[in-house]
Amino acid sequence: MVTLTQSMEGDVPLGAPQTPTVRRGRRKKFRTWRLVVMVLALAYFLSPLYAGLKFALENDLGHFSLWAFTSLPSEQGFAAAFFLSMRLAFVTAAVELILMVPTAIYVHLRLPKLRPLMDFVTILPIVVPPIVLIIGVLGSAPLWLKSSPYLLSIFYVVLAMPFVYRSLDAGLSAIDLKTLVEASRSLGGTWIRTLVSVILPNLRAALLSATALTLALVFGEFTMANLDGWTTMPVWIAQFQAVDTHVTLAAAMSLLVGTWILLSLIVMLDRSQSRRARRKAGTP
Repeated sequence: MVTLTQSMEGDVPLGAPQTPTVRRGRRKKFRTWRLVVMVLALAYFLSPLYAGLKFALENDLGHFSLWAFTSLPSEQGFAAAFFLSMRLAFVTAAVELILMVPTAIYVHLRLPKLRPLMDFVTILPIVVPPIVLIIGVLGSAPLWLKSSPYLLSIFYVVLAMPFVYRSLDAGLSAIDLKTLVEASRSLGGTWIRTLVSVILPNLRAALLSATALTLALVFGEFTMANLDGWTTMPVWIAQFQAVDTHVTLAAAMSLLVGTWILLSLIVMLDRSQSRRARRKAGTP
């Protein structure tokens, strides 16, 4: 005689199939916990933002006012710091992609056994503190290079390398790179034509992600710019805090919201292009 042992969580035998009611109950319990975790995470991240935005939208008397935001462009040094950060961000992103895209493609295509070594090398900028890197370079860099703000772009290229390489590595791993290159070469395409017309369109999402991460890093980096003596946006915010905390917090909130808008535009652009590509291919 076969006996069925009762489960410890209820009267359902272990050997019996689960009823739809039991499965629905477990799914509901899982969704409830997932909702709780999401609410706690949103509260953890959004509470400081709400407090900062509320303080930036108040005047000295505690009343609602947009004065901190409207006066921001006319504050001393703001425009120079903003445009310097913009220049550094775009130069860093351009140099980063020019260096890392061919490197990642070559490693995937010709030297796949070196991928673990590349993973180790590209993680080093996270291990080495930025303050150690900037002090070491400033002590040995020539004067003409130290007098240029674009020395920071070199540092930022190094700092962004772990994020950019892993984004490109994930994009290259998602496509059949060798087959695409061989097909293009067999049809008479040059290496440049293959890179521009075949590989890069398939890396659109990875390129956008790498660019967004680089821009976010440049707009948020403080230590290197401060030690190098250049007033970027984070440095300006720290320096102007002694003058007016409402204005500096408004600048920080504007920078954060601007970064979010940029990232959202990049994501929406990628999704719209993906939908357009699926329509051309005839897939839903």
